[in-house]
Amino acid sequence: MRTLPTMLRKELLETWHTYRFLILAVVFLIFALMSPLIAKLTPDIMKMSFGKSLGIQLPKPTSVDSWTQFYKNIGQMGIFVVAIMFSGTMSQELGKGTLVNLVTKGLPRWVVVCSKYISLLLQWVVILTASFLVTWGYTAYYFPDHKTPHIFLGFLPLLVFGMFFLAVILFGSTLARNSYSGLLFTILVMGVLYLVNLFKAAQNYNPVTLIGDNMAITQGTKTLVKIAPGMAVAVAAAVLLVIGAVAVLNRQKL
Repeated sequence: MRTLPTMLRKELLETWHTYRFLILAVVFLIFALMSPLIAKLTPDIMKMSFGKSLGIQLPKPTSVDSWTQFYKNIGQMGIFVVAIMFSGTMSQELGKGTLVNLVTKGLPRWVVVCSKYISLLLQWVVILTASFLVTWGYTAYYFPDHKTPHIFLGFLPLLVFGMFFLAVILFGSTLARNSYSGLLFTILVMGVLYLVNLFKAAQNYNPVTLIGDNMAITQGTKTLVKIAPGMAVAVAAAVLLVIGAVAVLNRQKL
């Protein structure tokens, strides 16, 4: 266990030196700034683009529009930026053989997997929380209404989804010898989950629900209890995927 903090420190330093953390932080900060700004400016942009020919009265933007934009940006673009950035987490080291010396000196392979997963999880929590807080601040400034009373409850499923999504990325990266194959595995898993989500009976148990019902929870039209099964499945699947990554790494030649 004493080697885990050392490896975790190594992983965090590596992600800092390779600018992955910085790039993700900038991208998510842009999402945070864009969300309330787009909601605020959309009516004006529409008026300038179409003028009187638009023929309809555009509704006044609210905090609902800002948070809708935030979850759309993160759920549709943000998670795939994360997948692209981290798809080579394990495969690059396996391809280059950089783990050989460490493992031959007695480093347990489960430490390698767990340190990488904890590193990914810490980055996700820090970057996503910072993005959320920036969006919250600007939304409260531009739209001081009470139409989104449960912003923290709506945010929680997104955090939990990250636990599952990062485990998928790590498992795919451990299976593959290059980042492209790992990325393809992640895309396939997400594609299957979206197909499963077409069946209404499976929706509340599907981890994809955690990035689809955030606005309903934020507005109070859906309770967190209803998607609790999906959160439980996401956490359980994350644990199994990390264990699976350890099992795969144990069988691989370095």
